[in-house]
Amino acid sequence: MAFHHVAYGTRDLTATHEFYTRRMGFRLVKVVAAPTPGDRGWAKYLVYDTGNGQMIAFWDLHDPQIGDDWKADHAQSLGAPEWVNHVAFDAPTLDDLHARRKIWQESGIRVLEVDHEWCTSIYTTDPNGPLVEFCCTTPSFSAEEIAAASRLVHDPAPPLEGLGTSSVHEPITAGAAS
Repeated sequence: MAFHHVAYGTRDLTATHEFYTRRMGFRLVKVVAAPTPGDRGWAKYLVYDTGNGQMIAFWDLHDPQIGDDWKADHAQSLGAPEWVNHVAFDAPTLDDLHARRKIWQESGIRVLEVDHEWCTSIYTTDPNGPLVEFCCTTPSFSAEEIAAASRLVHDPAPPLEGLGTSSVHEPITAGAAS
């Protein structure tokens, strides 16, 4: 079953909106402003269409009960590396993935690209610190891979695979070759 939406808090609404519309290519489809529970403050809820009927949303919080000390990143403030908790969006083809990489590069973003063999991904962080990814899954999973996954899920010492082939793509100016 596909997800409907995921929601996160934002520490910088303007930077978040700019990133998710211009850098990610998502469309803002709904904004709701309402009191927060307990009627001590209010919040804006921004909803972006990510494609295929799925969405991502961001809370812009204005509530003295919540305060300003909360963390918006999804991993590092919890003590985990940034790559642990992240959100991955679908890039349906490698051409689409490379077009999205070019948009990031032309926006001044350094991009990590990794061929994981079962998918190819590009990575960056959003203005709040969470890692975001576009992923293009190239093959379908065979019956053998699915059976192996079932065996490995509870294996206390699974065989280790490589991390894949990675490359870093530096920012480029518009019109330059990538």
